[in-house]
Amino acid sequence: MASAHREVWQGGTVAAVRQLTAEIRRIEIDVDSPARVDPGAHVDLRLTIGGAPDRRSYSIVDASPDGGRIAVSVYASPVSRGGAAVVNALAPGDRVQLTQPLNDFPLRLGAPSYVLLAGGVGITAMVGMADRLQRIGADYRLVYAGRSRPLMAYVDDLGRRHGDRLVVHARDEGATMSVPALVGGLDPSTEMYVCGPIRLMDAVRRAWIERELPVANLRMETFGNSGWFDAQEFTVRIPAIGLETRVAPHQSMLEALEAAGADMLYDCRKGECGLCEVRVTSLAGDIDHRDVFYSERQRNARAKMCCCVSRVVAPAGTDAVVTIITT
Repeated sequence: MASAHREVWQGGTVAAVRQLTAEIRRIEIDVDSPARVDPGAHVDLRLTIGGAPDRRSYSIVDASPDGGRIAVSVYASPVSRGGAAVVNALAPGDRVQLTQPLNDFPLRLGAPSYVLLAGGVGITAMVGMADRLQRIGADYRLVYAGRSRPLMAYVDDLGRRHGDRLVVHARDEGATMSVPALVGGLDPSTEMYVCGPIRLMDAVRRAWIERELPVANLRMETFGNSGWFDAQEFTVRIPAIGLETRVAPHQSMLEALEAAGADMLYDCRKGECGLCEVRVTSLAGDIDHRDVFYSERQRNARAKMCCCVSRVVAPAGTDAVVTIITT
């Protein structure tokens, strides 16, 4: 079943590539049909992964004023589902198919103050937001957490542009960030935008709920490949349609079900909207929830999961199996 996005597909030509860190590569694309690019926007790229057509979403880091050239930055994750390797292999002159900008993570202007929190390559969604807030003279902080400065893309450029509004937490420098302290020091009227791995999302949400801050003031975007456990192969069954298939470590359950012929409902493919939710009727193993859609109570129920990102895990030497009903 098609995504709920109102997508406009177009062609583009890779204009430039640059290695930003040992793990992150910047790709600039000249698009055929320029469109406005707002902070938080992303594009979907059509890719061929393992011989099959697929698509991946990437935040737009920055763009030319007319939107004619956009830049994305891709992290070569060890748990990548194959898209990073394909995109990172692009070279100047290559043609690509991509959407015009889509935005599930818009920056809302007019708040008294802002905190932008990026974990690792989540900075790609925050660069445009920080620049926009600076241009309009807003009160903001950009908090950037990572393992090491040499692995943190754009950190030097951001320091030059934003000065002491940029706060860097590099783990190898002993500057580990305390999420409870960060959230605990916020004014209740502050809007917080967060992009990063699931552990960061979970910690922020817990701290936010504990302080009873306004739910509408917390906005998050996550990566679908970050979880609590290493990805492992598992079996998914849908008895109602006689379907059983294996989900490979580099593949999402949604992708495996689509490849097996199931007609699935989805939208964001990032664990944010809940449209791909399935009901779990039996489970051998446990659910590795990788979404930011469910409340903590719903996660603990083990009765539902977002099949676009969440997985099933089991102890070594045992088979992980989940039986579901699609909604």
